[in-house]
Amino acid sequence: MTILLVRLRQIGDVVFTTPVITALHRHLPDARISYLVEPAAAAVVAHHPHLHEVIVAPRGGGWRGLRDDLRLGRALRARRFEIAIDLHGGPRASLLTWLSGSRRRIGYNIPGRAWMYTDVVARARDLRPRHSVANQADLLQPLGVPPPRPDVTPVVMDEGPSARAAIAARLRHHGAADDPLIVMHVSAGNPFRRWPLPAFADVAATLVSADPRRRVIVTSGPSETDAANQVVRDAGARLGLLGTRVMAWSHDLPLDQLRALVDRAALYIGGDSGPMHIAATTAVPMVSLYGPTLPARSAPWRPSPERALAVEVEGLACRPCDQRACITHDYRCLALITPAAVVEAAERLLRNG
Repeated sequence: MTILLVRLRQIGDVVFTTPVITALHRHLPDARISYLVEPAAAAVVAHHPHLHEVIVAPRGGGWRGLRDDLRLGRALRARRFEIAIDLHGGPRASLLTWLSGSRRRIGYNIPGRAWMYTDVVARARDLRPRHSVANQADLLQPLGVPPPRPDVTPVVMDEGPSARAAIAARLRHHGAADDPLIVMHVSAGNPFRRWPLPAFADVAATLVSADPRRRVIVTSGPSETDAANQVVRDAGARLGLLGTRVMAWSHDLPLDQLRALVDRAALYIGGDSGPMHIAATTAVPMVSLYGPTLPARSAPWRPSPERALAVEVEGLACRPCDQRACITHDYRCLALITPAAVVEAAERLLRNG
């Protein structure tokens, strides 16, 4: 049996599909599973042990992008997949699933696109209070696959040996191979999920002051290296001679090396973004900052939930929101999270090790 999985868009979205891959493999161990993904998140599934192939669909725009998708659709059709599962439901994913020509095409009952599937699955009316993994697992029902469970089918990502070797060499170069590492990711895909940079700097300086053996490595997306550098400068100004214990690794850290770095860390701190979900594929203790989103939807999907603490401001009438416009104009869902609350959660996890 040949199966095509389609999940486009962001890093965290793809991480949340990895329990589906494992569940499919457990139920259909002889199936050959291919995965269609966009370049930004391809590294998440590049080394997945239960995938036979990763197909990367470059994201284009306008007529040229449509032409490329039609060409890709013809190539998929020639492969004669028996089953295609659209784990996304967006217009492009629906089109590519339909163009694959698979005899059986499974997708959500989305108005205007449900006709592209042979098996239509109802989508939860309110997605926000339900975990994203559970939402996508609904698409396994037509195949009789039991739903994933965090203790049996957690999110996974294998970064590969070259990434592990690169991180080990880099840590040795900085004299940090034996330091207790704290990885702090300071950027996010949109301003609704971005905790203020001075708050990150406060947390970094406080954690190092409490234990000078600690090394804080500040990471960010490639377009936000200035943010990481600002956090390092601000924390360094407070720490004086200990300022070298906080450093920025941002512009040249691909996803596989980020995962390898987090896997060696004593703690991860960051907002609800792709790197947070990559961190969830490790056993590292995590402090996750939630603003417009809810832990119920995007908490780490893995065993030992006590090793991941959510920091959030509860009781706000505007939360969760659609992240299109802040009705209070001050992003209070994140701005009201105090550095002291994050430090307290971090120290609790570090004590429990």
